[in-house]
Amino acid sequence: MPTRTLIAESMTPDAERLTLTLEEGHHVVRVRGELLMSSRVSGSEEALAKLALAAGTGGTAPRVLVGGLGIGFTLRAVLDELGPSARVDVLELLEAVVDWNRGPLAAHAGRPLDDPRVTVIVDDVLAHLAAGVQRYDAIVLDVDNGPEAFTVRANGRLYTPAGLATLHAALHAGGVMVLWSAFRSPNFERRLRRAGFQVTTETVRARGAVRKGARHTVFKAVRPGP
Repeated sequence: MPTRTLIAESMTPDAERLTLTLEEGHHVVRVRGELLMSSRVSGSEEALAKLALAAGTGGTAPRVLVGGLGIGFTLRAVLDELGPSARVDVLELLEAVVDWNRGPLAAHAGRPLDDPRVTVIVDDVLAHLAAGVQRYDAIVLDVDNGPEAFTVRANGRLYTPAGLATLHAALHAGGVMVLWSAFRSPNFERRLRRAGFQVTTETVRARGAVRKGARHTVFKAVRPGP
């Protein structure tokens, strides 16, 4: 049986145990004892960034929101696609995850939280967007396992018609939202279209560079231009 060493633990807003462990040389985050993320794989996170920022989204000084910090792979991939004038807001609901990314997880993605282009906001993504303080050229969401499987119950609001309307309003015309999912969801695609997005889906590998690992789905939703 693989060895599992507990490094840190916390609680989710739903009062469920969140753990950071070291397992066979890899850091693993679990909630309710179920795998949430691992330092072993980062392919689909890198695909998120490329899909969101293809063709120079937002010009030379784009404003990007990354929802869900994870182990920092998505943020690192976004930063690697952007120039020095970009600004990236990282929304993470769990303060413990931010702390872990500044500590034991920092090296996996090259310490992206130290990048001066990054602002970390510990808050719910939808609450932040609903405040209407900032519009974005791209929104990159990796907050859960998909539109029908929630680590934190409140995340379900993102995928409702009201939540999708808030996401739509938070994008500039021509802006792009990409959303990671562990599975395909034709129902969610229909919801995105009803919310006014132009929608495509991509199948990506968990270990993208070697084309191995589980197949995941990325939803790409564009707010049409004027």
